[in-house]
This record gives sequence, C-alpha cells and structure tokens, in this order.
Amino acid sequence: MGNTQTARTKVESGVEDAACGDAKVPRTERGRRTLRKLLDAAAEEFGEKGFHEASVSSITRRAGVALGSFYTYFDSKDALFRALVADMSEQVKISARSAISEGMGALEIERAGLLAFLNFAAEHKEVYRIIDEAEFVDPASYREHYETIAARFVDRLQAGAARGEFRDGLGEIEAWAMMGMNVFAGLRFAVWGLADKSPEEVAAGVNRLLAEGLLRR
Repeated sequence: MGNTQTARTKVESGVEDAACGDAKVPRTERGRRTLRKLLDAAAEEFGEKGFHEASVSSITRRAGVALGSFYTYFDSKDALFRALVADMSEQVKISARSAISEGMGALEIERAGLLAFLNFAAEHKEVYRIIDEAEFVDPASYREHYETIAARFVDRLQAGAARGEFRDGLGEIEAWAMMGMNVFAGLRFAVWGLADKSPEEVAAGVNRLLAEGLLRR
C-alpha cells in the first residue's frame, strides 16, 4: 500500500527519533539500517510469541544480525520492547499523517486517518498484540501510546471547531471515545480478517456516526 510504504520509509529515515529513549542512537546509515532490522524482527518475534517467549537470539537471527551486535543498540530485551512500542506508535502517526492532505475538511481528515490506520493494522496485525502486552510488560509505554494518540485527536477536534466545522466544547472525552471506536473497528475488520466490509466502508460508517456528534448544526 502506498501510504504504508511512505510511512515505513519515513520511519527508516528517522528511526532514532522513535527509539531514542531505549536504543543507543546509531550515527551511521549502516547503523540505522541495522536498528531498523532489529525493530522489524522484534515486531515479528513479539507478535508471534509474546514478550516472555521471545528471545534476543531469535530476534537477531530473524534480523540477520550477529548476537553481539544487539547490545550495540539495546541493553536488554525489555529495552528493545519499549523501543518497539515507541516505534510502532510513530509508524501509526506517520501513516495517518501521510493520508491527510491540505484542503481536507475536519470530518474528511478523521475518515482519512481511520482508513490509513485500518490499512496499517491489516498489514501489521502484530501491533495489537504488542501494544496490548505493553500494558503488563511496560505500563508506562502502554499509557503513553494511548495518551499521545488521544492528544492528537484533541488537537484535531479543536482545530475543526476553530474552523467552524465541529461544534464547540469538544475535547478529551470525545477524543478517547473516538480513539476507542477506531481501535475496535481495526480489531474487528482489519486484524481478525473478517473481510465482509472493506476498509473504505468501515471508515465511511464510522464517519457517519461521528458526523452526528461532531458537526456544528
């Protein structure tokens, strides 16, 4: 998918920004590529086995990286997991932003963002298992992931209200409710693979519901 590829390319070019809290930031292009390989391999390993059954040696084999090289970038499996949660959050953000273009209305932006997320989740089903497991492996990362997304919803709601498209008074409550709709729409229609509805149909359906509660009358 074009938007997902764009998101991945941007994440590759700035991977240290997403992982800098728990990865040792590489200074060379080769180092950034190796870090990207480790994060991608970790997504597969944690997504398939879960945190506790995953191993550093298996992750490095998947990445095609020497075991000793792992510790050039991470101090532990826990540090890698935290960096991966941050990296996935960044990928979700970039995927949504790449779907939004200048001139879109406020409600159109929400539809485009959800559609981008549905397509991202369909291609990266492991994101749900990894984020859910973060609640128990690293609760701070789990909370930060959702609080960061909710803050972006609040910003968009307030921007839409400032332009006279959304009603006044929208804020954190509505943001968390909208995020919940998107998360569970992605689980039902993208991750579980129940293809009775296309991503476009799902995004349009959610948008119709949002229109009833958000648009200025």
